[in-house]
Amino acid sequence: MARMKRFFTYLVAGAALLAVLNAPLRAGSGMPSAPNDIAQIDLLPGWRNAAGEHMAALRIRLADGWKTYWRAPGDTGIPPSLNWQGSDNVAHVQFHWPVPDVFQEDGVRTIGYKHELILPMTITPRDAEAPMDLTGDLQLGVCRDVCMPMWADLTTTLPAKGAGPDRQIKRALRQRPDTAREAGVTRAVCTMEPIKDGLRVRTEIHMPRLSAHEVVVLETTDPSVWVSEVQTKRVGGQLVAVTELVPSTSGPFVLNRADIRLTVLGGGRGVDIQGCTGS
Repeated sequence: MARMKRFFTYLVAGAALLAVLNAPLRAGSGMPSAPNDIAQIDLLPGWRNAAGEHMAALRIRLADGWKTYWRAPGDTGIPPSLNWQGSDNVAHVQFHWPVPDVFQEDGVRTIGYKHELILPMTITPRDAEAPMDLTGDLQLGVCRDVCMPMWADLTTTLPAKGAGPDRQIKRALRQRPDTAREAGVTRAVCTMEPIKDGLRVRTEIHMPRLSAHEVVVLETTDPSVWVSEVQTKRVGGQLVAVTELVPSTSGPFVLNRADIRLTVLGGGRGVDIQGCTGS
Protein backbone atom coordinates (compact mmCIF):
# COMPACT_ATOMS: atom_id res chain seq x y z
CA MET A 1 0.00 0.00 0.00
CA ALA A 2 1.16 3.49 -0.72
CA ARG A 3 2.87 5.27 2.17
CA MET A 4 2.84 8.73 0.60
CA LYS A 5 -0.10 11.05 0.13
CA ARG A 6 -0.76 12.29 -3.38
CA PHE A 7 0.20 15.93 -3.78
CA PHE A 8 -2.47 18.40 -4.82
CA THR A 9 -2.02 22.05 -5.72
CA TYR A 10 -3.13 24.13 -2.77
CA LEU A 11 -4.23 27.69 -3.26
CA VAL A 12 -3.91 29.45 0.07
CA ALA A 13 -6.57 31.92 1.13
CA GLY A 14 -7.67 33.40 4.42
CA ALA A 15 -11.33 33.59 5.42
CA ALA A 16 -13.32 35.22 8.21
CA LEU A 17 -16.92 34.47 9.10
CA LEU A 18 -18.92 35.60 6.05
CA ALA A 19 -16.22 38.19 5.29
CA VAL A 20 -13.35 36.74 3.29
CA LEU A 21 -10.43 38.03 1.26
CA ASN A 22 -9.94 37.60 -2.48
CA ALA A 23 -8.14 34.39 -3.45
CA PRO A 24 -5.48 34.05 -6.16
CA LEU A 25 -7.58 31.99 -8.56
CA ARG A 26 -6.93 32.11 -12.29
CA ALA A 27 -9.06 34.51 -14.33
CA GLY A 28 -11.10 32.65 -16.91
CA SER A 29 -10.70 29.33 -15.10
CA GLY A 30 -14.42 28.99 -14.51
CA MET A 31 -13.82 29.05 -10.75
CA PRO A 32 -15.39 31.53 -8.32
CA SER A 33 -13.15 34.58 -7.97
CA ALA A 34 -13.17 34.79 -4.15
CA PRO A 35 -13.37 32.31 -1.24
CA ASN A 36 -16.84 33.52 -0.20
CA ASP A 37 -18.02 32.46 -3.67
CA ILE A 38 -16.76 28.95 -2.85
CA ALA A 39 -17.78 28.50 0.80
CA GLN A 40 -19.94 30.54 3.12
CA ILE A 41 -19.57 29.69 6.79
CA ASP A 42 -21.78 30.61 9.73
CA LEU A 43 -23.20 29.29 12.99
CA LEU A 44 -26.81 28.27 13.56
CA PRO A 45 -27.47 29.38 17.17
CA GLY A 46 -29.93 26.60 18.00
CA TRP A 47 -31.47 26.16 21.43
CA ARG A 48 -30.79 25.31 25.09
CA ASN A 49 -32.35 21.99 26.17
CA ALA A 50 -33.82 20.97 29.52
CA ALA A 51 -30.47 19.49 30.62
CA GLY A 52 -28.81 22.89 30.21
CA GLU A 53 -26.87 21.85 27.09
CA HIS A 54 -26.94 24.03 23.99
CA MET A 55 -27.54 22.47 20.57
CA ALA A 56 -26.03 24.62 17.81
CA ALA A 57 -24.49 23.84 14.41
CA LEU A 58 -21.74 24.90 12.07
CA ARG A 59 -23.08 25.51 8.55
CA ILE A 60 -20.87 25.41 5.44
CA ARG A 61 -22.54 26.23 2.12
CA LEU A 62 -20.52 25.32 -0.97
CA ALA A 63 -20.57 26.46 -4.59
CA ASP A 64 -21.58 23.90 -7.23
CA GLY A 65 -18.88 21.32 -7.86
CA TRP A 66 -16.99 21.98 -4.62
CA LYS A 67 -16.78 19.66 -1.64
CA THR A 68 -15.47 19.71 1.89
CA TYR A 69 -14.41 16.84 4.11
CA TRP A 70 -15.47 14.51 6.90
CA ARG A 71 -13.43 14.03 10.08
CA ALA A 72 -11.50 11.14 8.39
CA PRO A 73 -11.30 12.41 4.80
CA GLY A 74 -8.87 9.97 3.17
CA ASP A 75 -5.26 10.55 2.15
CA THR A 76 -5.83 13.61 -0.02
CA GLY A 77 -8.53 15.33 2.00
CA ILE A 78 -8.11 18.06 4.57
CA PRO A 79 -9.94 17.20 7.81
CA PRO A 80 -11.80 20.09 9.42
CA SER A 81 -10.43 21.40 12.69
CA LEU A 82 -12.43 23.62 15.06
CA ASN A 83 -10.79 25.09 18.15
CA TRP A 84 -12.98 26.81 20.76
CA GLN A 85 -10.14 27.94 23.04
CA GLY A 86 -10.79 31.47 24.20
CA SER A 87 -14.54 30.89 24.55
CA ASP A 88 -16.27 31.87 27.78
CA ASN A 89 -18.52 29.53 29.79
CA VAL A 90 -17.81 26.50 27.57
CA ALA A 91 -16.98 23.20 29.29
CA HIS A 92 -17.27 20.68 26.44
CA VAL A 93 -18.20 20.46 22.74
CA GLN A 94 -19.40 17.25 21.06
CA PHE A 95 -19.86 17.02 17.28
CA HIS A 96 -22.58 14.95 15.59
CA TRP A 97 -21.38 14.15 12.06
CA PRO A 98 -24.00 13.41 9.40
CA VAL A 99 -23.34 10.42 7.13
CA PRO A 100 -20.80 11.59 4.51
CA ASP A 101 -20.51 10.75 0.81
CA VAL A 102 -17.71 8.63 -0.66
CA PHE A 103 -15.97 10.13 -3.71
CA GLN A 104 -13.81 8.07 -6.07
CA GLU A 105 -11.82 10.25 -8.46
CA ASP A 106 -8.70 9.28 -10.43
CA GLY A 107 -8.32 6.17 -8.32
CA VAL A 108 -8.32 8.16 -5.07
CA ARG A 109 -11.01 7.82 -2.40
CA THR A 110 -12.07 10.80 -0.34
CA ILE A 111 -14.96 11.21 2.08
CA GLY A 112 -16.95 14.37 2.63
CA TYR A 113 -19.85 16.54 1.60
CA LYS A 114 -21.10 18.53 -1.39
CA HIS A 115 -23.47 21.50 -1.49
CA GLU A 116 -23.89 21.94 2.28
CA LEU A 117 -22.67 20.58 5.59
CA ILE A 118 -24.64 21.26 8.74
CA LEU A 119 -22.57 19.91 11.64
CA PRO A 120 -24.57 19.85 14.90
CA MET A 121 -22.71 20.50 18.15
CA THR A 122 -23.78 19.81 21.71
CA ILE A 123 -22.11 22.56 23.74
CA THR A 124 -22.07 22.08 27.50
CA PRO A 125 -21.76 25.33 29.51
CA ARG A 126 -20.00 25.60 32.82
CA ASP A 127 -22.98 27.60 34.09
CA ALA A 128 -26.25 26.52 32.49
CA GLU A 129 -27.95 29.75 33.58
CA ALA A 130 -25.47 32.02 31.80
CA PRO A 131 -24.87 32.78 28.10
CA MET A 132 -21.86 31.34 26.26
CA ASP A 133 -19.48 33.58 24.32
CA LEU A 134 -18.02 31.45 21.53
CA THR A 135 -14.70 32.29 19.90
CA GLY A 136 -13.57 29.65 17.44
CA ASP A 137 -10.89 29.06 14.81
CA LEU A 138 -12.05 26.83 11.96
CA GLN A 139 -9.68 25.24 9.45
CA LEU A 140 -11.10 23.23 6.58
CA GLY A 141 -10.34 22.16 3.04
CA VAL A 142 -12.51 22.69 -0.02
CA CYS A 143 -11.80 20.96 -3.33
CA ARG A 144 -12.86 20.87 -6.95
CA ASP A 145 -10.06 20.59 -9.55
CA VAL A 146 -7.68 21.95 -6.93
CA CYS A 147 -7.81 21.93 -3.14
CA MET A 148 -7.78 25.08 -1.06
CA PRO A 149 -7.34 25.33 2.70
CA MET A 150 -9.53 27.96 4.32
CA TRP A 151 -9.63 29.57 7.75
CA ALA A 152 -12.60 31.16 9.48
CA ASP A 153 -12.87 33.09 12.73
CA LEU A 154 -16.20 32.32 14.40
CA THR A 155 -17.56 34.61 17.10
CA THR A 156 -21.07 34.62 18.56
CA THR A 157 -23.00 34.63 21.84
CA LEU A 158 -25.43 31.82 22.66
CA PRO A 159 -28.04 33.06 25.15
CA ALA A 160 -29.09 31.01 28.14
CA LYS A 161 -32.65 31.09 26.83
CA GLY A 162 -32.12 30.08 23.21
CA ALA A 163 -34.82 29.96 20.56
CA GLY A 164 -36.86 26.83 19.89
CA PRO A 165 -35.47 23.80 18.02
CA ASP A 166 -34.06 24.56 14.57
CA ARG A 167 -35.45 22.36 11.77
CA GLN A 168 -32.14 22.36 9.88
CA ILE A 169 -30.22 21.16 12.92
CA LYS A 170 -32.81 18.52 13.75
CA ARG A 171 -32.67 17.23 10.16
CA ALA A 172 -28.86 16.99 10.35
CA LEU A 173 -29.13 15.08 13.63
CA ARG A 174 -31.40 12.54 11.95
CA GLN A 175 -28.71 12.00 9.30
CA ARG A 176 -26.25 10.53 11.79
CA PRO A 177 -24.89 6.98 11.30
CA ASP A 178 -26.68 4.12 13.01
CA THR A 179 -25.14 2.67 16.13
CA ALA A 180 -23.83 -0.90 15.97
CA ARG A 181 -26.92 -2.11 17.82
CA GLU A 182 -29.30 -0.26 15.50
CA ALA A 183 -27.57 -1.72 12.43
CA GLY A 184 -27.61 -5.29 13.72
CA VAL A 185 -23.85 -5.65 14.23
CA THR A 186 -23.23 -8.78 16.29
CA ARG A 187 -19.41 -8.82 16.36
CA ALA A 188 -16.38 -6.86 15.20
CA VAL A 189 -13.19 -8.90 15.53
CA CYS A 190 -9.75 -7.31 14.99
CA THR A 191 -6.57 -9.27 14.28
CA MET A 192 -3.28 -7.34 14.40
CA GLU A 193 -0.01 -8.24 12.71
CA PRO A 194 3.26 -6.28 13.13
CA ILE A 195 4.77 -4.95 9.91
CA LYS A 196 8.07 -3.14 9.37
CA ASP A 197 6.72 0.35 10.03
CA GLY A 198 3.54 -0.28 12.00
CA LEU A 199 0.62 -2.69 12.21
CA ARG A 200 -1.66 -4.44 9.76
CA VAL A 201 -5.22 -4.68 11.12
CA ARG A 202 -7.75 -7.16 9.73
CA THR A 203 -11.29 -6.68 10.95
CA GLU A 204 -14.24 -9.04 10.47
CA ILE A 205 -17.55 -7.26 10.96
CA HIS A 206 -20.64 -9.44 11.39
CA MET A 207 -23.51 -7.27 10.16
CA PRO A 208 -26.22 -7.12 7.50
CA ARG A 209 -25.17 -5.73 4.13
CA LEU A 210 -25.76 -1.99 3.66
CA SER A 211 -25.42 -1.96 -0.14
CA ALA A 212 -23.63 -3.63 -3.02
CA HIS A 213 -20.63 -1.35 -2.43
CA GLU A 214 -19.55 -0.88 1.18
CA VAL A 215 -16.65 1.21 2.46
CA VAL A 216 -15.04 0.86 5.89
CA VAL A 217 -13.10 3.66 7.57
CA LEU A 218 -10.85 2.94 10.56
CA GLU A 219 -9.85 5.64 13.03
CA THR A 220 -7.70 5.62 16.16
CA THR A 221 -7.58 8.03 19.07
CA ASP A 222 -4.07 9.13 18.03
CA PRO A 223 -4.26 11.56 15.08
CA SER A 224 -0.51 11.15 14.41
CA VAL A 225 -1.04 7.53 13.30
CA TRP A 226 -1.38 7.31 9.50
CA VAL A 227 -4.11 4.91 8.35
CA SER A 228 -4.01 3.54 4.82
CA GLU A 229 -7.13 3.30 2.68
CA VAL A 230 -9.10 0.31 3.96
CA GLN A 231 -9.50 -2.62 1.56
CA THR A 232 -13.02 -3.99 2.00
CA LYS A 233 -14.80 -7.12 0.77
CA ARG A 234 -17.53 -9.56 1.78
CA VAL A 235 -16.38 -13.06 2.72
CA GLY A 236 -19.00 -15.62 3.69
CA GLY A 237 -21.48 -12.95 4.73
CA GLN A 238 -18.92 -11.10 6.85
CA LEU A 239 -17.52 -7.70 5.98
CA VAL A 240 -13.71 -7.97 5.99
CA ALA A 241 -11.61 -4.80 6.20
CA VAL A 242 -7.79 -4.72 6.00
CA THR A 243 -5.63 -1.65 6.57
CA GLU A 244 -2.16 -0.63 7.69
CA LEU A 245 -1.37 1.78 10.50
CA VAL A 246 1.93 3.67 10.62
CA PRO A 247 2.83 5.77 13.68
CA SER A 248 5.17 8.75 13.61
CA THR A 249 7.93 6.47 14.95
CA SER A 250 7.52 4.14 11.92
CA GLY A 251 7.60 0.84 13.78
CA PRO A 252 5.37 -1.74 15.46
CA PHE A 253 3.38 -0.29 18.33
CA VAL A 254 0.71 -1.21 20.86
CA LEU A 255 -2.89 -0.47 19.87
CA ASN A 256 -5.81 -0.92 22.24
CA ARG A 257 -8.74 -2.52 20.40
CA ALA A 258 -11.13 -0.37 22.45
CA ASP A 259 -9.56 2.71 20.82
CA ILE A 260 -10.46 1.60 17.29
CA ARG A 261 -13.45 3.29 15.69
CA LEU A 262 -14.96 1.73 12.56
CA THR A 263 -17.46 3.41 10.27
CA VAL A 264 -19.21 1.42 7.54
CA LEU A 265 -20.65 3.49 4.67
CA GLY A 266 -22.92 2.34 1.87
CA GLY A 267 -26.18 3.16 0.17
CA GLY A 268 -26.43 6.56 1.83
CA ARG A 269 -26.24 4.96 5.27
CA GLY A 270 -23.55 4.71 7.89
CA VAL A 271 -22.82 2.52 10.91
CA ASP A 272 -20.63 3.70 13.79
CA ILE A 273 -18.83 0.85 15.60
CA GLN A 274 -16.89 1.73 18.75
CA GLY A 275 -14.11 -0.74 19.44
CA CYS A 276 -13.54 -4.34 18.41
CA THR A 277 -12.62 -7.60 20.13
CA GLY A 278 -9.84 -10.13 19.73
CA SER A 279 -10.36 -13.41 17.92
